[in-house]
Amino acid sequence: MSGLKSTLVTAVLAAAVGAAAAWGAMTVQARQDRPADLHHLVHERLDLSPEQDRRLDEIEAAFAARRAPLEAEVRAANAELSAAIAESRGDTPEVRAAVDHFHAAMGGLQMATIRHVFEMRAVLTPRQAEEFDRAVVETLRADAD
Repeated sequence: MSGLKSTLVTAVLAAAVGAAAAWGAMTVQARQDRPADLHHLVHERLDLSPEQDRRLDEIEAAFAARRAPLEAEVRAANAELSAAIAESRGDTPEVRAAVDHFHAAMGGLQMATIRHVFEMRAVLTPRQAEEFDRAVVETLRADAD
């Protein structure tokens, strides 16, 4: 009976961690779509000067270059987690290490994104920044619902 119980616990744990990893992957995809929304807001609704437009294009290009390896790290951490779950029989050091790696990768991507948002904001006038801030806050609140 203890073998069956152990198998069931392992299956439940694997399902829970797998669901968490899938949720994390979907969250990454949703976050990838947000910069396009901010791009639209900034370039279409904020009445930028040519200098602001140029500076923001540079900021966005630099962030795209930084974001790609961070997203690749999240995908690699997700693959590592799925492999650790597939090879384990429960809450092993390998699974915990893979979860920690996934959290670190997601945190790194999130911090880079937040820094990017503030870097963009610094280029805006106070009036533009108010509208930008409202859009950022609304996006984050919508994601929390």
